[in-house]
Amino acid sequence: MSGVTAGQLIDFTYLIAAVLFILSLKWLSSPITARHGVLAGEIGAALAVGATLFNPELVQFKWIIVALIVGAGVGIPLGLVHMTAVPQRTALSHAFGALSATMIGIAEYYVHAPKVTKFGMVEIGLEVIIGSLTFTGSLIAAGKLQEILPQRPITYRGQNVVSLSVLGAAVILALILVIHPEYTKLFPVMVGVALFFGVLLVTPIGGADMPTVISLLNSYAGLSAALLGFVLNSKVLVVAGALDGSSGFILSVIMCKAMNRSFTNVMFGAFGQVQAGAKAAGEEKVVRSANAEEAAAILGSANKVVIVPGYGMAVAQAQHKVRELFDALTKRGVDVKFGIHPVAGRMPGHMNVLLAEADIPYDRLLDMEEINSDFPQTDVALVIGANDVTNPAARTDTSSPIYGMPILDVDKAHTVMVIKRGMSPGFAGIDNPLYYLDHTLMLFGDAKAFVGNIVRELGGGHG
Repeated sequence: MSGVTAGQLIDFTYLIAAVLFILSLKWLSSPITARHGVLAGEIGAALAVGATLFNPELVQFKWIIVALIVGAGVGIPLGLVHMTAVPQRTALSHAFGALSATMIGIAEYYVHAPKVTKFGMVEIGLEVIIGSLTFTGSLIAAGKLQEILPQRPITYRGQNVVSLSVLGAAVILALILVIHPEYTKLFPVMVGVALFFGVLLVTPIGGADMPTVISLLNSYAGLSAALLGFVLNSKVLVVAGALDGSSGFILSVIMCKAMNRSFTNVMFGAFGQVQAGAKAAGEEKVVRSANAEEAAAILGSANKVVIVPGYGMAVAQAQHKVRELFDALTKRGVDVKFGIHPVAGRMPGHMNVLLAEADIPYDRLLDMEEINSDFPQTDVALVIGANDVTNPAARTDTSSPIYGMPILDVDKAHTVMVIKRGMSPGFAGIDNPLYYLDHTLMLFGDAKAFVGNIVRELGGGHG
């Protein structure tokens, strides 16, 4: 080892970290190996940070230690949030990552200005613009998910023209700086315009599209990190950012496919406006409802039950009660499975995360393609707080904004029971014909309380 230099050892450590990042993504693609994926990612990040700290160019650790303390002070409370708050915590993570990349890019510009090369200015300009819009866009997404901001799309006439004009202005300013990097007064203007565009980008997007938006912002944050790697000449940052950016983009494509919609429709379509007359239509139709005792009797006598969770389950924090229901039915010999739609909830894999927290067996969680063929042979489909992903209008109503979107075919089950607080439409803003079918029973109430009542009734009847 005497012939190995410090630089070579650092590069070798970076290589190991990059391999671990790749393995992490591979293992995270399955719930069974997800824990290994998280551990591999953590070890890879620790190796990358550790190797960087041994860089001979690093002359003092004072500000690094300060940053670590401040970061830990913010990160530890964020890591302890309830599982139902994971989507907004994820959005904040994207915001902080993008802010970090942006601030470093800004520092690099002012350290080297006005002698920044044209190619260097291209790197810095792209990195700072993408990082800035990701920062503010992620903050808006977190605000919508936390319900600090309205979850419905906030739109106005000509919004797309205004938004794209703002983005165009940021790009033009970046091009001017590429030609004249000494125009230092334009740089903060470019940053400000990019920050403003991030607000304009996410504000018109409704809550129904948040899974796609979260994965897309993740992609932007990764791309920003990769560009920062070029700025800093950091190989491991380029690799990690590229992996993050590409995986986030691929996930966004999967989300769009699951909704049968394009990127442009998600980002600029203002999906989620309440459709005129939806409420009136709902008031004219008759629904059949049931109480917890009746629901327990139907579930207890079933042979096959499919539970379909949605955002309502997350809001009510009902996942542990759902586990109790799973246990109670399984003890009675009922075959219980879970049907998971790719965009159910407010982030990719939201339902899987919540059900995994409640220790639901992984082999009971089936995605839409796997479970849909089971519904015609299912005695009871129990929908817990899911709206648009179970709406049969997506198959039949060509005028519906969700027409063509793949859905969970719960309406094909022998009996459908829907736990819901009321008859308000889902985030797509449209009425759901499922609620008025002859074989559908509405179970009105809070999901956690209602499932708990069903469990008690099953326990009383069984004991």
